[in-house]
Amino acid sequence: MCQGLSSLSSCCLERAKDIKARLRILLQKSKKTCQSVRTNKKDKARSRPSSEEAKKWRQSLDKMLSHKHGLAAFRTFLRSEYSEENIEFWLACEDYKKIRSTAKRTSKAKMIYLEFIETDAPKEINIDYETKDSTRNLLQRPTSSSFDEAQSKIYNLMEKDSYARFLRSEVYLNLTRQTERAASHSESNKQSET
Repeated sequence: MCQGLSSLSSCCLERAKDIKARLRILLQKSKKTCQSVRTNKKDKARSRPSSEEAKKWRQSLDKMLSHKHGLAAFRTFLRSEYSEENIEFWLACEDYKKIRSTAKRTSKAKMIYLEFIETDAPKEINIDYETKDSTRNLLQRPTSSSFDEAQSKIYNLMEKDSYARFLRSEVYLNLTRQTERAASHSESNKQSET
């Protein structure tokens, strides 16, 4: 006969809660993936960045991330390298910093920790133990800067590693070639009209 949840040990209950939280994150990811597929189809139909804009992305990772097409192209590149969790974590931290409500901040901090920082997290980022431990301690009383150290480490990792490879990648080179071709085609049309 079933004795209910009271017959389970506290360890089992904690593990069940952990599994439930992870499943919730996976379901959210699945919904986001479906939405992003729809969004990607719409985005392709919209205008592309100009050649000048795409070339500005070479100036810095900040320049590229501040441009919607730059962010989208970089995200596509990271996805192809199976390291999309880095940009997702960085973006989650940027959103987190904007939260003013203590209750919302606490909830979001826990979600970010469980999704990206905890050992064996679904999208675990590559940071050292000291940073993980420091971040976990800061989350006892979350502030808008609780993830700053971890976010900085991931930003530096992306800047030194992924960003440099992105600038040499086919994704970026094709984008700059396409925008240059579109610009030269547009220019030749203008000249033939005059």
